[in-house]
Amino acid sequence: MLYAIIAEDVSNSLDHRLKARPAHLKRLETLKTEGRLILAGPHPMIDAPDPGQAGFSGSLIVAEFNSLEEAQAWANTDPYNEAGVYATVTVKPFKKVYP
Repeated sequence: MLYAIIAEDVSNSLDHRLKARPAHLKRLETLKTEGRLILAGPHPMIDAPDPGQAGFSGSLIVAEFNSLEEAQAWANTDPYNEAGVYATVTVKPFKKVYP
């Protein structure tokens, strides 16, 4: 089943994000290689594709896991979560309708 991982960043998270980004992307690449990643990306803090020093307010990942517990465990061990980038992380089932 698909699950949405919705994360909200702590204030001034950009430095932490940049340090943890390679490890974060490596985990996402693994999901992609396994054919389980639907989409992933950050929420820019401002209305721009590249927010520069304004940074990001959070992230969204939609991926396939065997259970809610597995998705939650994966989210809990995300490098961004471990590096203190995220203030909160919500994991919930997701039903893809389009496309």
